[in-house]
Formats: sequence, C-alpha cells, structure tokens
Amino acid sequence: MAAPKTLLVLENFINGEFVPCSSYIDSYDPATGDVYCRVPDSGKEEVEAAVTAARDAFLGWSSKSPQERSQLMIKLADLIEYDLEAFAQAESKDQGKTITFARTVDIPRAVYNFRFFASSILHHTEECTQMNHLGCMHYTMRMPVGIAGLISPWNLPLYLLTWKIAPAIASGNTVIAKPSEMTSVTAWMLCKLLGKAGIPPGVVNIVFGTGPKAGEAIVSHPDVPLISFTGSTLTAQRIRERSAPHCKKLSLELGGKNPAIIFEDANLDECIPTTVRSSFANQGEICLCTSRIFVQRGIYREFLKRFVEEARKWKAGSPLDPTSSMGPLISKEHLEKVKNYVKKAQAEGARILCGEEVDSLDLPAGNQSGYFMLPTVIAEVKDESCCMQEEIFGPVTCVAPFDTEEEVIKRANGVKYGLAATIWSSNVGRVHRVAKILQAGLVWTNCWLVRDLNLPFGGMKASGVGREGAKESYEFFTEVKTITIKH
Repeated sequence: MAAPKTLLVLENFINGEFVPCSSYIDSYDPATGDVYCRVPDSGKEEVEAAVTAARDAFLGWSSKSPQERSQLMIKLADLIEYDLEAFAQAESKDQGKTITFARTVDIPRAVYNFRFFASSILHHTEECTQMNHLGCMHYTMRMPVGIAGLISPWNLPLYLLTWKIAPAIASGNTVIAKPSEMTSVTAWMLCKLLGKAGIPPGVVNIVFGTGPKAGEAIVSHPDVPLISFTGSTLTAQRIRERSAPHCKKLSLELGGKNPAIIFEDANLDECIPTTVRSSFANQGEICLCTSRIFVQRGIYREFLKRFVEEARKWKAGSPLDPTSSMGPLISKEHLEKVKNYVKKAQAEGARILCGEEVDSLDLPAGNQSGYFMLPTVIAEVKDESCCMQEEIFGPVTCVAPFDTEEEVIKRANGVKYGLAATIWSSNVGRVHRVAKILQAGLVWTNCWLVRDLNLPFGGMKASGVGREGAKESYEFFTEVKTITIKH
C-alpha cells in the first residue's frame, strides 16, 4: 500500500516569526480534489497577538523615511522575482489557474506591486498656501493611519494581497493581512522573504483563517482603524456593519457584472479573441471578466458563430499543462454554484451554445475528480434573468442582441453592479459618448485589462467604495492634517 502523502502545514506569521495554531482547516488541490494543505483556523487570540506586534512595530516603521521603506520594498520585490517559478507553481496548484497565467500575470504583477509603490511613495508632494494679510502660512502633512487590516480573495491570491500590502507599508503603516483560507500558500511563502528583505518584525503580520473567525476579529478590533477588502458584496455589507461602531476607513473592491458592448463597426478580428479572453481568463474568476455581451443586431449572428468557434478552442485541463487555456474552478461548491446558473438559464428557455451541458470534458486520469468546467456561452437570455443580473464568477458568459445606442446603455446599466465595461467601435465620438454614460469605474475601448497603476481602480454602485491607485492608495493609507504657522 502506498504511503500517505505528507500534507503541507502552514503557520501564522506574527512579529517576524512563524507561530503554530491550535486548529487547522483542510485546503484542497482543485485540479485533483485531494486535500494537500492544512491552513491555520485563526481567531481572536491570533489576531490579538498580531495587533500587539503591529502596534509595537508602528513607531519604528513610520519613523523611517520614504527612501528607507522604498529600498526594503525593492529588495522584497527582487526576492520574489528570484523565486518566481516556485511562486508560480504554488499559485497554480493552490488556486487552479494555469501555470502559464501564474507565470505571466500573477507573480510578475506581485513583484511589480512592490516596485511600483516603492517608487510612487518618493514622488508625492504636499500643499502649501499663504495668507499674507494675516501673516499666516498653511501646509499639509500626510501621516500613516496605523494598523491596516487587509483581507484579500482567492482568485488572484498573491497579486491582490501585495496590491494591498505594498501601498500600506510604503505609506508607513503596519499590517495584519488575511488571505483566503482556500489560497494561502503564496502568502506563507512571502512571509519567508520578509526578514531576508530587511522588513522589521511586526511590520507585516499574516493571520490565516476564515472570514467569520479571523476576518471578523480583524474587522471588529478597535485598534485596527483601516480595512481594505476585496471580495463579495455580501461580505462587504457585514464588514461595514462590524466596523461602523469604530468609524474605520474602508476600501471595498467588490463584484461586477461587466458588459461588453459591440457595435456594428467593431473590428471583429480583434474583438472576438479579446472578448473570449475577457470572458474566460483565469476560469472567469476575475472581478473584471466580461459576463454580459451585447452585440448590435446587424452583426449578431456572425459574432455568435465566430465567438463560439473561438471559445471551443479554449482547452480546460491540468493547470500544469502548458497547452491548457483554463484550469479547474476553486472548489467543488463553487463549481456546483456556477453549473447551477447554467441549469437555471436552460430552465428559462435560454440556449447553451457551447460548454456545460453541450460539450464533453476530456481530462487526464489524474484530474477526473478536479473541479473543471468548459467555457460556456449562453444566448437568448432575458435581461431580468439571474444569469444577467448576478455575478457568476466562472467561465460563463451571456450574449444578447441590441438595436440602438440608447437601448444598450440602459440595459448595460440595468444591474446593481458598476465595476467595468468594454466598448468595441471604430467611431471615436460614440466611444466617448457611451463611456461617459456607462455606470462603471473602468471602461476599456477596443481592448481589455490594460492597466496603468497610476490611475484609479474601483467600482460604482454595489461594486465597491473607494479607489486604489498611486494617488488614491496613498490618500487611503494616510491621514491628512493641515498645519497653520503665524509668522
């Protein structure tokens, strides 16, 4: 009989040291369905220890100059980059994303997050005004807030965790971070590099566990004045309730139901492969993915035919296979949830053009119990359907025809979310006109997911509160004070 596999056991990282926990949660390899890792099931006790460490480290860290903090962050970025392949392998196994996506997107972006904020922190300026008739001068100073509570999701684990840690510590704050309990391994690997980079103990503390236990303890702690959260709108409502008695600063980056609007003058040779990618990249598990595609009626049939053909070329398979376009979804429960949306669409009379319920999965023997699903395209879905209104967060997109510009704007805006949108047209005037009226924090035209980290990121309506970016993150992670000198 084969010997049982040794499970990877993670530990919390508090005050520069790994600390065991009294209880643990199983973490699954989504490509096989097997338990492969045990994650601390932290609660109030562990969070209290992390708060103490962060509080003790705050004065020393916030007293360092921006230049000193910047140099240490650049060292940390270099260390992650040196271990890029190990991080990519771990991220792929833990989350299910393809190794190609982890190598080319997730880990390089995590490196860049530290380098970007290490640079941007050196270039902020303060304001100064004169009131000569009163003999007064006013100027502003920005001060770190204190302990930042950072809660990141499972879809882009290290990518989004570092997007929070980097601006927080660059601004002089100390941190208590909680990654998702389903994707904790790369955060644990990051902890091993903090000391090597020279980041002092207590500046970055990582507490692993679930939202209801560890997350709740962070959000409701009176000595954590600031919370940055990326995740579901439902969880964000709970965070607002628990943090309200303490008047905490909140940045909430939430879900999306992002439309692509494709006009008759769109370049379909560029539009179709890009829209397939925007629908199914990372198994559709990106808050910015396209899940509603509105196509002007004159090109609707041609678009649908070509789009389905292109979607069928996407291979769902082992994430370690370089020819796979998609890996498994994050969990068995999430897979069932996504599949149920397809069943609901069928029950409402919609047509499934490819993927779930239509095509068969061809998986290697070792992946038969994994959480895989094919790219799925649904047509003839009513706007009021749950498939057009709710965030599915999987490889499912709905395609519908439209006739006029006014009509499609109304339909695109007819959901509770407002994160991102994509417009495809060669008419520059129309692009500007439609982009202005769409209720979305980000609008891409004739492209998707082209990001400049200097610019604001965030959504409207139920897609969030606040913005992230060079200036916006600096303002969020600091408090401004105005000082007046009479001379």
